[in-house]
Amino acid sequence: MMDNPQMLIWFCLLIPLVGAALISVSGKRPNMRETITLVTASVLLIGVLSLLPQVMAGERPELHLLTLLPGISLGFKIEPLGMLFAVIASGLWILNSTYSIGYMRGNKEINQTRFFVCFAVAISATIGIAFSGSLFTLFVFYEVLTLVTYPLVTHHGNKKARDGGRIYLGILMGTSIVFFLPALVFIAYTAGTTDFTPGGILAGKLSPLALSFLLALCAFGIGKAALMPFHKWLPAAMVAPTPVSALLHAVAVVKAGVFSIVKVIVYTFGIDTLFEASATDWLIFVAGFSVIAASVVALRADNLKRRLAYSTISQLSYVTIGAALLAPLSLVGAVMHIAAHALGKITLFFAAGSIYTAAHKTDVSQLDGIGRRMPWTMGAFSIAALSMIGLPPAVGFISKWYILSGAMAVQNWWAVGVIALSTLLNAGYFLPIIYRAFFVPPPEGADDHPHGEAPWPMVLALTLTAAGTVILFFIPDLPIGLARQMLNIQG
Repeated sequence: MMDNPQMLIWFCLLIPLVGAALISVSGKRPNMRETITLVTASVLLIGVLSLLPQVMAGERPELHLLTLLPGISLGFKIEPLGMLFAVIASGLWILNSTYSIGYMRGNKEINQTRFFVCFAVAISATIGIAFSGSLFTLFVFYEVLTLVTYPLVTHHGNKKARDGGRIYLGILMGTSIVFFLPALVFIAYTAGTTDFTPGGILAGKLSPLALSFLLALCAFGIGKAALMPFHKWLPAAMVAPTPVSALLHAVAVVKAGVFSIVKVIVYTFGIDTLFEASATDWLIFVAGFSVIAASVVALRADNLKRRLAYSTISQLSYVTIGAALLAPLSLVGAVMHIAAHALGKITLFFAAGSIYTAAHKTDVSQLDGIGRRMPWTMGAFSIAALSMIGLPPAVGFISKWYILSGAMAVQNWWAVGVIALSTLLNAGYFLPIIYRAFFVPPPEGADDHPHGEAPWPMVLALTLTAAGTVILFFIPDLPIGLARQMLNIQG
């Protein structure tokens, strides 16, 4: 099977579903259920990595399923960007599952079997998005991902969870049906196909104004990218358990959003087509506004998960800016930031969940001195925060540098200003947390937690993801190499 790319694609799509079924039937035996989860995640990563050498060698494995209408087909084709997304999602699933075991048991969460089942199905949908060979295929799995993550968002089942879930489902389904679906139909009608093609499929087919309008339908229709004003689903979804927040922010959902925007720009519209029409100028402005506005909200938020949620909205728009600048350097930076943000933000949410589990603290104002009791957790948090700010030796520095270099290369001073100002704002809402944790003593008489760190699976997972942000700083070859292949940059 390892020599047959079509079988490998099937394998990667189906193994999480098989795992979900086995998890479901083993629900009354938690040890067995969680062993199946970890084994399934590990097997998926092996399957995804088995495809990596072929893609790095320039091959593009394909699997055609069916043609629904002329120009609209369901199938898969693995190109460099999708390969990177699949590696990120499958690799982080193992660590998120390890973390989830400690979190769900440590907090005695309800519906644990349903949680692990939905998580596995969500990963299958994510692989479908990553490997999509056409805009239609991407749309199908994009919708599946929204639906299957809804039970995770509403996990607790109370009014707050149901209200958050309604906002989550309403915005994501609403934007995709009102904006994304009409864009898909129009692209199929105009180009005669929705297949992802190097160089795009719309060259010479539309006026600059029509291209800009169609891009707007796609950008706002891909609500998972959280461009303002269609961003409120993300903080609303923070009612979910922390491992779900990590899934939403790092492994699958928001990454599916920015991945889709980059993929549509490169493989549907085409970089040259958009550049000649100056069709992305408005998108750079909107994404820049999202970066700054979300950073300002994060700066004022005391609830830690809310601060991290608005940080995610800001960081996602870096990817959109990098793609919309259409410069080779900025596009490499956009791809790099998908990986950088995945590792950094999952670490931050892991840390937030560890603090809640061990100390039952949820607000930044409650974190005085907590780094002395939870040095591993807050050490990992500090490393991830440096990555989000864009400071070495964390990988976020490299991705921001590439985006900034691309902005300067095309002399887009709005983007340069946004990156510079937002970096200061990032420091403004992350560094005080680190300062409080390590340099401010806990208040006298405070009921500080006596047990130190959270359960060891949680600490292990966040330590490994924090280490990954540093390792990727020194060894960024995989994401940079795949980004260069995506752009067909030689040397």
